[in-house]
Amino acid sequence: MFSSLGQNLGKIFDKLRGRGFLSEADIDVSMREIRMALLEADVAVPTIRYLIERIKEKAIGAEVIKSISPGQMVVKIVQDELELLLSADNQELSLSHTPPVVLMMVGLQGSGKTTSSAKLAMHLRKKHKKKVLLASLDIYRPAAQLQLENLAKQINEASLEIIPGQSAKEITKRAMKEATLGGYDVLILDTAGRLHTDEKMMEELQEVKKLSNPLEILLVLDSLTGQDAVNIGREFSQQLPLTGMILTRVDGDARGGAALSMRHITGVPIKFIGVGERVNEFEEFHPQRAASRILDMGDIVSLVERAAEEIDHAEAEKMAKKMQKGVFDMNDLLNQLKSVQKMGGIGSMMGMIPGMGKMKQMMGDLSQGESILKKQEAIIYSMTKAERRDPKIINASRKIRIANGSGRKVQDVNRLLKQWLEMQNMMKKMGKMDPRKIGGMLSAIK
Repeated sequence: MFSSLGQNLGKIFDKLRGRGFLSEADIDVSMREIRMALLEADVAVPTIRYLIERIKEKAIGAEVIKSISPGQMVVKIVQDELELLLSADNQELSLSHTPPVVLMMVGLQGSGKTTSSAKLAMHLRKKHKKKVLLASLDIYRPAAQLQLENLAKQINEASLEIIPGQSAKEITKRAMKEATLGGYDVLILDTAGRLHTDEKMMEELQEVKKLSNPLEILLVLDSLTGQDAVNIGREFSQQLPLTGMILTRVDGDARGGAALSMRHITGVPIKFIGVGERVNEFEEFHPQRAASRILDMGDIVSLVERAAEEIDHAEAEKMAKKMQKGVFDMNDLLNQLKSVQKMGGIGSMMGMIPGMGKMKQMMGDLSQGESILKKQEAIIYSMTKAERRDPKIINASRKIRIANGSGRKVQDVNRLLKQWLEMQNMMKKMGKMDPRKIGGMLSAIK
């Protein structure tokens, strides 16, 4: 998300940073280039006009013209304005209410509403320790209720029993009763989607709203629909008192213009984003972090948070002890490969590291790197337990067997063994370090 916008803005700022002085004419040229970058990112024209006016107003001020580093000052102004555009007072999900707190999910069919409901339930349990009940009100789409039930089982969350023939109104009443009697903290109502915002659909949503009195009404939108998503957001916000938005499939949206436009045009905050198909690929939306990633300043906080969620702490402690002994085998390398994939892969991690946006662009298609990780896993799985514990016993004949077993070439096996040897040597060097220093490093990571 935002990668193409970030790349285009990066080219503009590179030119600005190289100048020791900026005239008003220089700023005018830069504003035109920024306007084109925003248009290419599919940002709505009213939003572009608003941003350019605010940036230009500050950029032509004395603080930029007389600045020691005027180019850097312009970058700072753009970052501040992007943050301001994406920010909201009610950014965080509201949960401070007498339980059960009702969250109502709305949106068009195919936007990812049902999957997002399950992802949100899992997020609330893991981060806020909430007991959640999921209920599907979609009586129109075939197997929609069954889909939510299956997702709930997958993530070990409770879902309302399916009773065929009930109306959305009847299901809502039953869900409210079950959530109260069952002692649930949160009730998530997954309402029915439609192919377009028709009158009948809106009437049903209004009925559900009156019955459940939701604390949050969240609009789920597919970011890949671009400007259509902006129009959909506007229509829903005119009919319902939306409190937030969830953007899905942002991992496939390189432009990201819809996010900027919807926040500005609807006035509704983006609260969550779906960053992949897996149930754990769901994040809170942080305006400041998003602005930093747009400008290739990274998002180290999100990277650390993701690592804390995905990395097994018991395994990390075990690895720390092995590091102190200077030991590193193929099982350890396998765990490292799995950790990288759990955290979203190489491409996702690079996007969170400051300055790595350009490197990522130079490397081109990172799917090849992801493929290499999986191939390396296959090679390790083709080894015996003894070979994993002590790769030094892998001779020529063993290499041929491992290569055949994993569907790779002997050269691939050799490359992996070389990689292991380099990492083992590094571990041995760390093993010779003062244990107090290693302990300090581990404490800093935690």
